Amino acid sequence: MIQPYDDTYFMKQALQEAQLAAEEGEVPVGAVVVCNNRILARAHNQTERLNDVTAHAEMLAITAATNVLGAKYLTGCTLYVTVEPCVMCAGAIGWAQLAAVVYGAPDAKRGFTRYAPQALHPKTVVRQGVMETECAEAMQRFFQERR
Repeated sequence: MIQPYDDTYFMKQALQEAQLAAEEGEVPVGAVVVCNNRILARAHNQTERLNDVTAHAEMLAITAATNVLGAKYLTGCTLYVTVEPCVMCAGAIGWAQLAAVVYGAPDAKRGFTRYAPQALHPKTVVRQGVMETECAEAMQRFFQERR
C-alpha cells in the first residue's frame, strides 16, 4: 500500500522551509510539526530577521503548533526538521512532549545527541537520516556561498 504521507513527504516540506530561510539569508533549517498526517505548523530559522538567537525553526514551529492546538503539549505530534536540533531546541522538544522527532542531517558541532542526549521526553522516538544527503547539501551550499 502506498503511503502518501510518510517521513520523506514531511521532510520535503521541511526542506521547502529551509529553502525559504536560505533565500532570506538565514541558516537553512526548516521544520514542520505534524499530527495525524496534518501539518499544524511550518517554520524556518529567523534569527537574523528577528535579531533573536532563540528564533530557530524548531522553536518557532513548536510555538505555532501549540497555538493551533490551544495546548502546551504536543503529545501525538511529530517534529520534522532538516538538521539535528541543538540543545536549546531539544529542551523545548522535551518540554512540549513531542511523540517523535525526525531529522535529516546530523550536527556534529551543536547537535543535542552529543551534548544532551537525555534532553528529550523519555517517550519521544527519534528517527535520523531522513533525506540526510539533501538536508546536508542545503547547509553546505549556504555556507559555501558565504565564503
